[in-house]
Amino acid sequence: MVDLRDTPDEAAFRKEVHDFLEENFLRLSPSERPRPQLGEDTGPRRDPATERWREALSRKGWLAPHWPKEYGGAGMSTIEQFIFNEEMAEARAPSVGSYHGLSLIGPVLIIHGSEEQKREHLPKITSGEVIWCQGYSEPGAGSDLASLQTRAVRDGDDYVINGQKIWTSGAHYADWIFLLARTDPDAPKHRGISMFLVDMKTPGITVRPIINLAGQKGLNEVFFEDVRVPARNRVGEENRGWYIGATLLDFERSGIGAAVGMENQIEDLVSFIKENRGSVRIDPVIKQELAERRIEAAISRMFSYRIISMQKRGQVPNYEASVSKNFRSESGQRLAQTQMKLIGLFGNLWDNQPYAPNRGRYPHQYVSSVSGTIAAGTSEINRNVIATRGLGLPRG
Repeated sequence: MVDLRDTPDEAAFRKEVHDFLEENFLRLSPSERPRPQLGEDTGPRRDPATERWREALSRKGWLAPHWPKEYGGAGMSTIEQFIFNEEMAEARAPSVGSYHGLSLIGPVLIIHGSEEQKREHLPKITSGEVIWCQGYSEPGAGSDLASLQTRAVRDGDDYVINGQKIWTSGAHYADWIFLLARTDPDAPKHRGISMFLVDMKTPGITVRPIINLAGQKGLNEVFFEDVRVPARNRVGEENRGWYIGATLLDFERSGIGAAVGMENQIEDLVSFIKENRGSVRIDPVIKQELAERRIEAAISRMFSYRIISMQKRGQVPNYEASVSKNFRSESGQRLAQTQMKLIGLFGNLWDNQPYAPNRGRYPHQYVSSVSGTIAAGTSEINRNVIATRGLGLPRG
């Protein structure tokens, strides 16, 4: 059962978030508002508008909503996080901080990190002083991550790391990387892996950007050649890194921000059509597609409501999250295709070229959407999860 109603306490919290946004974001003119913080090429923004926004969130303790209060977070429940994320997305307010720091390594350190690691790294994550990236995937270990071959060999008070990571988002501007490396090659593949925290300025690290279809260098290859890492930078026990890496705090995973973002994109597209009636040709086929995209956006939001309803009841979404992710990423690709159909041959114009509709936004979204069914779990892997865990089908 999906419960769409707020309890009185939830309604009060939603009003608190909305009032905060009204005071610190919505009342500002567009030129005064902070823009999305993380750029594919340049990294996090530190302009005055962004810093004012960061300070406002920090005063409320809302920079890390799911972290415990003793570590600088807000200690929000999953439903409070959902409401917070939904209201932020509705207002189109940008997030502040590194996803890899706030949502991945931060929670891992809170649970498994040493006191020294917590003191050193957690405050710098919430302040935005340090940007993190994630060293998991390798050329021969993507969906089957436990097959990774990067080695870490103990040498006195250090480990010496050799190997390669790939598809590493933000490695070209990150300050630190958390990575998984094999510390016992003779152990079963899930049991011989350890997690390490590595300063990206350490000698022996080479970063090579991967240019995507949109001409952006958000992804990278990272090479480790005799990289010495202090043993104190290992997180948790040796050979327990696989299980440590699976640790996250209890935070909402509904994807409500992405679902609302899709609705916002469709609203923007309709506004663009209205503003360019003389130059944009609307035929019945395009009208039908726009209606279908709007329905899909509403369905995506319903999937998000289903997941948070489960979490609210203390259940753990499993195949439901895979259904939501697949539907959302494939709908995003269809929306990008509809946008390109709408502008026709103008889709060949990029960026700020003369006559480029919306400054070339739609071609960028079109080519960027290709990776949507690969990143954060491929559609094939998610379909396997849906088949085995959702439908109870035997493994092939």
